[in-house]
Amino acid sequence: MTQQQLEPMPADWQRALAVVAHPDDLEYGCAAAVAGWTDGGREITYLLASRGEAGIDTIAPEECAPLREREQRASAAAVGVTGVEFLDHRDGVIEYGTALRRDIAAAVRRYRPELLITLNHRDTWGGVAWNTPDHRAVGRATLDAAGDAGNRWIFPELRERGLEPWDGVRWVAVAGTDRPTHAVDATPGFERAVRSLLAHRTYIEVLTDEAPEAYCRRFLAGTTEAAAERFGGRPAVAFEVFSR
Repeated sequence: MTQQQLEPMPADWQRALAVVAHPDDLEYGCAAAVAGWTDGGREITYLLASRGEAGIDTIAPEECAPLREREQRASAAAVGVTGVEFLDHRDGVIEYGTALRRDIAAAVRRYRPELLITLNHRDTWGGVAWNTPDHRAVGRATLDAAGDAGNRWIFPELRERGLEPWDGVRWVAVAGTDRPTHAVDATPGFERAVRSLLAHRTYIEVLTDEAPEAYCRRFLAGTTEAAAERFGGRPAVAFEVFSR
């Protein structure tokens, strides 16, 4: 049975805000797409709920947080992103709720994106691996914050901080989903995506015994080629797109 083909991502936008839980989430999910978008002159900002301080077992959180922040900034720069903001929720125990929604809605009002990007918010990765609480919380809160940001009666305290409602989010694109609807050709940005993931060298060296560059290239080739069958044979970054 032939799988339904993936649609090209919407192209009529200028600003995007990518919201994830940890350093490296975007690099595993969609950096090749980001590289292509920044090449085209689009403005993309990264918003991370935590600094990933609980992500490396051999490094204490107080040492790990600044290290992972530095690696994330270098990683973003590799794909043309200069704006990186951290919310300082605690890695590993990020809670879905109004506090997280408010923080993300505030960023949406501040950056005024037409496109929001986040990571898999569902319970599992393809029904075979359990997703982390942080990913689920941040993904869900991002989907909700798209509407929160445009409603003057939700989080009125944001207006007191000079953050007027922004109802201009037109799509939320979820990377790492098992229900993709759209895709972006990964070929133009692939090499920079490899460099972007490789910038998280400290994390990767603890994660695997494989040579870091070989690991990054193998992982990203596998994910982008998996989407090719549904995108005209082209390696691609797939997204589940929710329109608003």
